[in-house]
Amino acid sequence: MRICFVLTTPFVLNAFVAPTIRALLARGDKVTVVVNAGAGPITAEILDTVEIVDLDITRSISPLRDLLSLFALLRLFRDQRYDIVHSLTPKAGLLAMMAAWLVGIPMRIHTFTGQVWATRSGAMRWMLRRLDWLLAACASALLVDSASQRYFLVEQMVAAPSRLHVLGAGSVAGVDTSRFAPQRRMRDEVRAALGVPVGAVLLLYMGRMHAEKGVLELAETFTLLAPSHNGLHILLVGPDEGALQPALALLGAYRDRVQVVGLTSEPENYMAAADIFCLASYREGFGLSLIEAAASGLPCVASRIYGVTDAVVDGVTGLLVPVKDVDALAAALTLLADQPLLRQQMGANGRMRAEKYFSQDALVDAWLNFYQQQFLLSRLGNGRAL
Repeated sequence: MRICFVLTTPFVLNAFVAPTIRALLARGDKVTVVVNAGAGPITAEILDTVEIVDLDITRSISPLRDLLSLFALLRLFRDQRYDIVHSLTPKAGLLAMMAAWLVGIPMRIHTFTGQVWATRSGAMRWMLRRLDWLLAACASALLVDSASQRYFLVEQMVAAPSRLHVLGAGSVAGVDTSRFAPQRRMRDEVRAALGVPVGAVLLLYMGRMHAEKGVLELAETFTLLAPSHNGLHILLVGPDEGALQPALALLGAYRDRVQVVGLTSEPENYMAAADIFCLASYREGFGLSLIEAAASGLPCVASRIYGVTDAVVDGVTGLLVPVKDVDALAAALTLLADQPLLRQQMGANGRMRAEKYFSQDALVDAWLNFYQQQFLLSRLGNGRAL
């Protein structure tokens, strides 16, 4: 088959789609990736094996640029006539599904990985939700990366339950449990390189540095705990998208116990170095970083929101707290910081759960099987959405 992925950023390509691309190429399929190549690095493995079409699809609303991107996709799909067009990320999904439907691509698949409108209100929420409805109407099949997100989309009438599918227990392509695993030597090396004292409790956040990821609440919580927990350190890993400087300002006098690392190609090393993983996000489709942390043997403290509730079992693999509740976040982190045996038990539980339900091999197999099912269905009908 000839498959075209359409994405907004290389980060999504590297983090979520690369394992499936490897599997597709191994079985002889041809893969094209349409992505805003200037938005970040693309791994050499992808660059060397697939056709990259550079298209300036922006995450923000930009009517003129979006229209030009739509026309470019129409031309590409008309000329190439792919068997499958598969999109991830909201903007890429809307443009790709519209263009593929207009051209008549038989298999038009979009993966929902969270809704930008979930935390909005008023007219903007209504408009963005309607755009997701339009995206869904143009698609021939829809994937969702968590069961709780699927329930949310059904509840919000974005698509019928029969059209929304979750691969396995959730996530886009699972986690490589051999890459993300407890590693004592790496733990010691990274902590030494960062200057984290022996015996310190290292709290890790990894992801986009943005307010909607709860970075500001995490920084505020750290300042509450730091005076009574002299051995507590925090590590922030990820690209700065506007919230890092305010977060650092909140840390004030405790800045010397804070380490900041930008975008990394070796997230597993920082996972190995940490003791607790925290994601106080306002919205998530699934929260893959939580499963990566679990596979690394880390207990997780995270927001009680759809998507995250699929990744963390409260009281078993971590602790869930209300969104934006600094006091609850502080209480959960205090409990884990003060009880190393509890950290160890939750970490072990998380590792077992990641291996059992979220292994990358199982999820990639489910992804390829889904393609095969959709291929057979497309032969029974005209491939247009109902």
